[in-house]
Amino acid sequence: MSPYLLGLRLSGRRVLVVGGGRVAQRRVPALLDAGAAVTIVSTSVTPALDDLIAAGRVTWEARRYQDGDCEGAWLVQACTSDREVNAAIAAEAEARRVWCVRADDKDASAAWTPASGKVDEISVAITAGGDPRRAAGIRDAVVGALRDGTVDARRNRTKPAGVALVGGGPGDPSLITVRGRQLLAQADVVIADRLAPRALLDELAPDVELIDAAKVPYGRSLPQERINELLVEHARQGKFVVRLKGGDPFVFGRGGEEMLACAHAGVPVMVVPGITSAVAVPAAAGVPVTHRGVSQEFHVISVHVAPDDPQSTVDWPALARTDGTLVLMMAVERLPKVAETLLRDGRSPETPVMVVQDGTLPTQRALVASLSTVADRVSAAGIRPPAIVIVGDVVRVGQEVEMVRAEQPQ
Repeated sequence: MSPYLLGLRLSGRRVLVVGGGRVAQRRVPALLDAGAAVTIVSTSVTPALDDLIAAGRVTWEARRYQDGDCEGAWLVQACTSDREVNAAIAAEAEARRVWCVRADDKDASAAWTPASGKVDEISVAITAGGDPRRAAGIRDAVVGALRDGTVDARRNRTKPAGVALVGGGPGDPSLITVRGRQLLAQADVVIADRLAPRALLDELAPDVELIDAAKVPYGRSLPQERINELLVEHARQGKFVVRLKGGDPFVFGRGGEEMLACAHAGVPVMVVPGITSAVAVPAAAGVPVTHRGVSQEFHVISVHVAPDDPQSTVDWPALARTDGTLVLMMAVERLPKVAETLLRDGRSPETPVMVVQDGTLPTQRALVASLSTVADRVSAAGIRPPAIVIVGDVVRVGQEVEMVRAEQPQ
């Protein structure tokens, strides 16, 4: 017969665990998480259980099982290594109409302990016919899918409220954070940037409203003020809004402006950090932004305006003097002026530069040049945004890694 699955609310209720070995060690923490008042009856316990006892979280009676121990228990776990003792415990529990789990004999057990897991308020319990290994494998698959959002588990009665500013990472959809993917699966409305991981949008439920907030360089663009208005409008309608961005919301993502707009409107807002492309893209190309003995600092610069533009607030002479790594974002179109400025202010013409287009994506490609030649090389190669420019000796570290790999026997 199939078991009848039931979620027991054990808070404050006495649970008896007979045995203090590794089986008990696995089961006691879950009972404590459920709020149970756990009593262990055993002549000895494992160090992990001893730690719980010392902390006052578990009551330990250092003796053998005795008839009558099941009195007052709501649930019993028979976890000894002696089949006869386990049978006696189960018989007493049965006589007292108390559910008992036998760890040594699933067929003789009145109840089974499922392989369980928890994601937020969702609890998963798998029995798999009493096969613990199979149950654990299925549990892991389900819990993993709930955590990364691949299983649609949208809330109905208690869904998130307000706005979530979610960093989608550098491009590869698998690099979004677990929390970001969870919230994306709960969204009623998604307002997505051009550089957000677009593949994730195909996984949205059909009833999710998708708003394209792309800002195409020199092309179509949704004004930031309108984006702020949309966040507030939809949240005030009781919808949960996810603002999905590329990279991190607070690294040249204008997330601060959107957070302030929500705060002024009285709309709850949360921020989910993302992996910024300023670090992830160099890493994907094999270049560490810092390296012992080479660079102990790195600078991330937005080049949305040229160095000689009156709107630029960047101290380019200071950047030229530093030996640290420069990571330039939105720089491809203005790379000739950037290189000219750095050279004029003192950077060596031989400084290595790497330009990485479509970092972390299958279309990723990289070009290495010197500071004096990089602008012409990028133009000739037809590299276009989105691309990250890395300036500094750490580029040679990446090249050295590639050389070592090439020399290894295949």
